Amino acid sequence: MRRTISLVLFVFGMPATAFGQATPSDSQTLQALLSEVRELRQELRSSLARMQSGQILLSRLQTQQQVVTRASERLDVARSNLACAQDRQKRVAMDIKRLEDTLRGEENVSQQKTYQDEISRLKPELERSTDMAQQSQTTVFDCEQQLRNEQDKLSTLDNQLDELVKSLRSPSKQ
Repeated sequence: MRRTISLVLFVFGMPATAFGQATPSDSQTLQALLSEVRELRQELRSSLARMQSGQILLSRLQTQQQVVTRASERLDVARSNLACAQDRQKRVAMDIKRLEDTLRGEENVSQQKTYQDEISRLKPELERSTDMAQQSQTTVFDCEQQLRNEQDKLSTLDNQLDELVKSLRSPSKQ
């Protein structure tokens, strides 16, 4: 009988002891799991925020690239217009010089009058083409400045994107 009582006490006493010891262990495990879940959630939020920042930066980078492309195209057009204006200016100046040289060698009064009239007609055109060349030169300068500004903005965005990519590669440093 003594053996039976010992056995009953042993059988019923053991689980109570085991439950008493298991509760703190389970509680500690649950706390550790809860803490880890919270850390993972925070890390996930951080990663999502960085990804959203990356998407925004990519969008801004693409938009800025389009702005740079348009500025470059405007500069090309301005340079082309400048070249045309300078060619026109040179051509008119050469025509005037040729007519003046011809006028000096001409003895026929009627022909001299014709050359002088032609020179008088070309001089205002030379002034217009000179003004146009100067305006075109100013436009080229402005377009170059604008292109440099837009390229600087693009470079800044590119650097920001590079930094973000580096931060995504090493999330432990965040």
